[in-house]
Formats: sequence, C-alpha cells, structure tokens
Amino acid sequence: MQKELITIKDIGRKYVIGTEVIHALKSVSLTIKKGEFVALMGPSGSGKSTLMNILGCLDTPTKGEYILNGINVSHMSDNQLAEVRNKEIGFVFQTFNLLPRSTSLDNVALPLIYAGASKRERDERAQKALENVGLGNRVTHKPNELSGGQRQRVAVARALINNPSIILADEPTGNLDTKTSIEIMGLLEEIHSKGNTIILVTHEEDIAQHAHRIVRMRDGLVEKDYVNEDVKSVSPRLKAIQESGNDFENIN
Repeated sequence: MQKELITIKDIGRKYVIGTEVIHALKSVSLTIKKGEFVALMGPSGSGKSTLMNILGCLDTPTKGEYILNGINVSHMSDNQLAEVRNKEIGFVFQTFNLLPRSTSLDNVALPLIYAGASKRERDERAQKALENVGLGNRVTHKPNELSGGQRQRVAVARALINNPSIILADEPTGNLDTKTSIEIMGLLEEIHSKGNTIILVTHEEDIAQHAHRIVRMRDGLVEKDYVNEDVKSVSPRLKAIQESGNDFENIN
C-alpha cells in the first residue's frame, strides 16, 4: 500500500488587489501517494501555478488544509516553510535558476549549505549527483559554459541532492528544444523509476503524457483527475543511450 505523501483538503487562495478580490483557487482537494508521477495541467488563469506554489510551500492557502509527508504546513511561518522546502521538496524550474558565477558542483551543493553539511560532504554528494545525471565531466563548468539541456540536468541534480519527498518540476522543458526536452523527460522518467514522487506542471500535452496521472485545472477548481492509460516514454534508442551512460549530446 503506497503511503499518502500529499493530502490537500478544500484549499482556497484569494488575492486582494485594491477593491478587487481574485479567487485563484476556489476549492481544491487532492491526494498524491509516494512514488506517483503526476502532471498538473491547465490554461493560463486556471490556478495551476497558485496550486504549485502552495504544494511547493512557496505560498500558504487562504483556507483549507495541506498535509505534506505527515506535517501540516497550511499555516506555517515563512521560516518554517523554508525549512520544509529545503528538506522535503526539490525544485526544477523552466529558467533553471542557477547561480551564474558558480560551478555546476557549487550550484548542486547549494541546498546542502542550508542543511548544514560540511564542505567535504557537500562536494562528494554534489559530484555523485552530477554523475547520476550524466554530467560527471562538467563539474567545474559554469552555466554559460553549458547547453540548455546540461543546465537543466544541473538543476535536476540540485533538486535531488537532499533526497526530497517530492520533485516539483515547473515547465521543465519550457526553454528547451524538442530533442533536449525528450532528454530531460527521459531523465525524469528514470528518476521516477527509482521510486521518486514527481509533480510536473506543464501546459504542453505531449509533455504531460509522460506522467502516469493527469490533473486538469480550470477556474480555480480541479476539472479532471484521471490515470493516464497511454503513458508516453522516451524512445528505446534514447533509453539505451541513457542506460549506457553516454552523453545525450552525442546523438546524431
């Protein structure tokens, strides 16, 4: 029996702008179990970004309850939320969010500084994390010396460094070309196959099809929540390259 990792009940979020009240989320209830791969979809204004911010402990709901891995995070202070974020959630953003003057190794090791790990432990774990995403030979490179796909792989390694409960990927292929998008989705599939829980926020249908469950939002509500019967996977050729440990950049 899979453990319930996320339980949200009647979550609402409203914003007051001048005299106007905007209900970004009206009433959302969801349960996500450990090891699930869920795509969160919806048009602009559907509430998916607001929900992602709440799931990622970047924002708190106006109403309702959010239990993350047994912890009620609904009404925590900013400092408490920061602690939960660093321990429980690994983020992968569309814009990579890497420090431009830092090496791949230092970018990946960053969450471990907040966790209080020693320099030696940080470097060892960051090196291993980079090797796990096929970038063991790029540890001293800075972001401007890497391709878009390599930068996103650095971001994935950083997201995994603390062994988080959830990987929250916000439009992770949004700034990448088709070939590189496939590469990153293949990497996320591999991470999921190792038992990691992934929540993927996307507006692209073909990217969402890699998830095993799809939650569609509209007007601040869950419109549909269903099992994806036709899960898309990277091609066998890409998978073989991935498993052999060769660099994706060498694909012709």
